[in-house]
Amino acid sequence: MTTQQPRVLLVDDEKDLCMLMQMSLKRIGIQAEVAYNITQAKQQLKAQRFDACLTDLNLPDGDGIQLVRHVTEYYPNTPIAVITAYGNMEIAIAALKAGAFDFVSKPVRSEDLQQLLEKAIIPNEDNSHLTASSAIEERMLIGSSEVIQQLKHTIRKISKTQAPVFITGESGTGKEVVANLIHSLSNRKNGPFVPINCGAIPVELMESELFGHKKGSFTNATQDKQGLIQAAHGGSLFLDEIAELPMNMQVKLLRAVQEKKIRPIGSDVEIAVDFRIISATHQNLEALIQQGKFRQDLFFRLHVMDIRLPPLRERGQDILELAHYFIQKICQEWQIPNKQLTLTAQQFLLEQRFSGNVRELRNIIERALTLSDSTVIDIQHIRYHSESRLSSQTSNPAPVKVPEPEVKPISHQSEILTPRQRFKLPEEGLEAYLESIEKNILLNALEMTHWNRTMAAKKLQMSFRSLRYRLKKFGLDIEGDEDS
Repeated sequence: MTTQQPRVLLVDDEKDLCMLMQMSLKRIGIQAEVAYNITQAKQQLKAQRFDACLTDLNLPDGDGIQLVRHVTEYYPNTPIAVITAYGNMEIAIAALKAGAFDFVSKPVRSEDLQQLLEKAIIPNEDNSHLTASSAIEERMLIGSSEVIQQLKHTIRKISKTQAPVFITGESGTGKEVVANLIHSLSNRKNGPFVPINCGAIPVELMESELFGHKKGSFTNATQDKQGLIQAAHGGSLFLDEIAELPMNMQVKLLRAVQEKKIRPIGSDVEIAVDFRIISATHQNLEALIQQGKFRQDLFFRLHVMDIRLPPLRERGQDILELAHYFIQKICQEWQIPNKQLTLTAQQFLLEQRFSGNVRELRNIIERALTLSDSTVIDIQHIRYHSESRLSSQTSNPAPVKVPEPEVKPISHQSEILTPRQRFKLPEEGLEAYLESIEKNILLNALEMTHWNRTMAAKKLQMSFRSLRYRLKKFGLDIEGDEDS
């Protein structure tokens, strides 16, 4: 690590404020240079290297966002943050979208200034993170297609900021993997990554799970409990299936995002929390806003930086890269010899639409490894019961909206259970026998809907939360490895 003092550029036309910030930074070993307008700032940036830049948004010769864009374009390794008027979140969001690392509101407190610049400077003191970042990308985001290379570039850019990130994509495209990658490449990587599936938490427990509670605040509250938002302090909070959040929780989340403070149930004291929020959904939030099911103000707070994840059918040869990756990974987990895909099997995979995306591909590979008794996986192993799950389309179809499977309630066990299963007498007791039937019903519903859990829940006439509980109960709810 360098022994030189970190150097930052302060850009503000208020000379007294600049002097106070210089003195505050000097006390913590940071050297600060001052520019009073955009012209002076550009001259100083050209003349010497800075570890970070902090600019006011209202300057005599222009808008501070102009300087943000200039620094982002010409000095991409110099993080730039902005100073905003208190409560002016719209301008702050505009600056974040323009490339600002973070923002601080006036009046600027010494501790806020120190925390902000430490976040910006520490990652720049050691360039070894660049090689490590590439290794993390290759391990977590498999694929070499152009669309994935562009996605990696976007993730690298976004990971340098503190801006909220909103991830969209079909079910199974890897939303949690991308959220985790953003966290792992950011300066919060040493803090916790706390993933929460908003659709998996029962409504009556949601406030306690997210915000925590004090002992005695309600029946069965026998001790204090830390909420998941507080557990993300110093790190990143990932809210998957954000569209499932009830309206009353949306109000509370909005305040937590805006004020970075939470109040546990039964407490009259607010707790300060420092977290970056990343959210995701496969639903159309703008349509839900029009229907009155999602708050527009919360949408604007979450939708600062957005990432769209491509469906697997748009990723070409990535299908085979992922298939080989899953084969190797699963063989290691199962402690069995590695197997190879035949050319026929590879071609078959490239011709599928994979409406269940990466999650569906992994499920197919797991089944094929189970069925194959040799050192290869051939087409018959992949095509086992695949007619109900895979469509024989070309690997590069014209972009079209994939029709959702027709939802019909499952009303008779005979539709999904084989004769052997229907008439087999229980050998391990009634409870175990009924659980095996339930597991088979869940598996068949998932296969009928291409592992789309929302559609499977509708088919089974149960809530998404109930389905998610049962999937976890039977070990069928796979997380990670491009699974969300």
